Amino acid sequence: MLTSDTGLAEALDSAIIGFLTAVNGSGQPQASPVWYIRDGEELVVYNRPTAARLRSIANNNRVAFNLRADWRARSGISLEGVAAIDSELPPAVDFPGYADRYGSEIARLGWTPESFSTDYSVGLRITVTRVRDWGVVKLNAGELD
Repeated sequence: MLTSDTGLAEALDSAIIGFLTAVNGSGQPQASPVWYIRDGEELVVYNRPTAARLRSIANNNRVAFNLRADWRARSGISLEGVAAIDSELPPAVDFPGYADRYGSEIARLGWTPESFSTDYSVGLRITVTRVRDWGVVKLNAGELD
């Protein structure tokens, strides 16, 4: 799904922040901005061990992941899937491409890649089960930012 559509893959690979929605214990959907990286057909999100979304996902692993539409709402992406903690994931600093993708943001916020990996030590893998998008074609870099 994510690799067979070039426009979708490019949009996911070029956007920096996505919005991960999980349902909390009282049934309220909670959307959180997250850094992520595409790993083939799945998405990977690193989390602080205390992140409320981890508790929410432990109770209900169905999630939504969205990229903000461009400023004219000509295009957007909404993914549905299931999320699970993946203890086999390497630390963020060692995940292929993660430090390259977020290195400047990590530094701007006062971390090193190693300290970020320590603080955000819980890897979450999202298996996409449904893709909904509109107007996603070969986009100009940053158009969904």
